[in-house]
Amino acid sequence: MATVRKAVVILGSLAVLAACGNGGTSGDASGNIAVEATDDACKVAKTEAATGNVTFEVTNRGSKVTEFYLYAEGDRILGEVENIGPGLSRKLIVEVTESGKFQTACKPGMKGDGIRGDFRVTGASSKSTDGNALLADATRSYQRYVTSQADQLLVKTEEFVNAVKAGKVDDAKALFPVSRTYWERIEPVAESFGDLDPKIDGREDVIEEGMAFTGYHRLEKDLWSSGLQADSGKIADDLLTDVKEIVSKAKTVELTPVQLANGAKELLDEVATGKITGEEDRYSHTDLWDFRANVDGSQAAIAALRPAVEQKDKALVSTLDAKFKALDEALEKQRKGDGFKSYTELSQDEVKSLAEAVDALGEPVSKVAEVVSAK
Repeated sequence: MATVRKAVVILGSLAVLAACGNGGTSGDASGNIAVEATDDACKVAKTEAATGNVTFEVTNRGSKVTEFYLYAEGDRILGEVENIGPGLSRKLIVEVTESGKFQTACKPGMKGDGIRGDFRVTGASSKSTDGNALLADATRSYQRYVTSQADQLLVKTEEFVNAVKAGKVDDAKALFPVSRTYWERIEPVAESFGDLDPKIDGREDVIEEGMAFTGYHRLEKDLWSSGLQADSGKIADDLLTDVKEIVSKAKTVELTPVQLANGAKELLDEVATGKITGEEDRYSHTDLWDFRANVDGSQAAIAALRPAVEQKDKALVSTLDAKFKALDEALEKQRKGDGFKSYTELSQDEVKSLAEAVDALGEPVSKVAEVVSAK
């Protein structure tokens, strides 16, 4: 599949318009804050902004793929753009409703704590949902979705963990993609909580330096490659503990409309850079389950925002509907029984078709944050 993956990475790079970077060293006339990301620096043109919508124009002038983050206290992620290739630019809009101290970070190579800088937000601001009933309804609707998915994540992860601990390999294999479905649908929410995401979902070759290889993918390796290990039971228990913490936090986090829009794009980027290349579930090859779940989560966020977006840009809504439908149709062709084909069963043409559908959807979804944040 190496040739296929190379071809898909090229297509995926087109889909990942969510790269990090900046376009210079000063803010532009619109008030956007320029960020210049290189392999050893992260130049943020302004280190202070007023509360409300803060827009970063990020350009990657380095040689490595990079990311850009805005962190609140405790490394809680308020906004991020990932997988920004050299020479690419990406806009990040973050709604900040409270004044205080924050941090910006560029992550060349997409690893580590990043090149950080202090960032201050001043003044007072009402939330975008305070004076807009459609946006308020959107956040409440999506929060209900997150809660329902979090509940099922806990139930199915507990079933998966129990099967692993009982040494029921076939049962555990069957439950692995099912439990991950609920994780993948709400992954942008889960990713906002510090190191819980890499502990639960980190792949062996991309976890942070000094972190142990744990979570879903360590157990995936045990089940499909190396066989259950002496510590597999402990790894399973730790996974359940971490999932319980994620579930508790996900149910109480307050999301902004811009976060919903950014999350919808992040989920498609997850597809473009992991699932469509077969890199995510490299031992089980259950990537298409994750693919479907990421698309489900993106659709849920857009559906919640639909009335607000339709009020401002009906043409964009029509485009989103058409592109989601095309991607759904391409993906549903890969159904097998109650699930999906193994990634290794896909032909080069089938992978290319899926990649092109993701690419076509990524561009209109990337416009939603700007639409919902517009006055």
